[in-house]
Amino acid sequence: MSINLKAITSRLGYEQITNLTSAVGLTVPHRDVNGLSCKPTIAIIIAAGSPVRWRDDDVNPTASIGMPLQDAVALQYDGDLTKIKFIETSPGTTLNISYYA
Repeated sequence: MSINLKAITSRLGYEQITNLTSAVGLTVPHRDVNGLSCKPTIAIIIAAGSPVRWRDDDVNPTASIGMPLQDAVALQYDGDLTKIKFIETSPGTTLNISYYA
């Protein structure tokens, strides 16, 4: 999947999630890097270490059920950032997330 960089206009924050042993959602920032109120609309999400599974339909993913996201592949997600959840498919996965509007 290629990333549409023209859709990204403002960087709003970064998050790293290291505990993915159970389904976990994003901690969407409410303040940008300058401390101003913000509402991110896009997240670039990359799994490191092993693949993850994700769902955004109010149902928790499991290690075998959900949309797969391979290791080191970027997911440009522009749905409801408060609904998406992730789980690792094997131990030792880290998620790196950058938020944009």
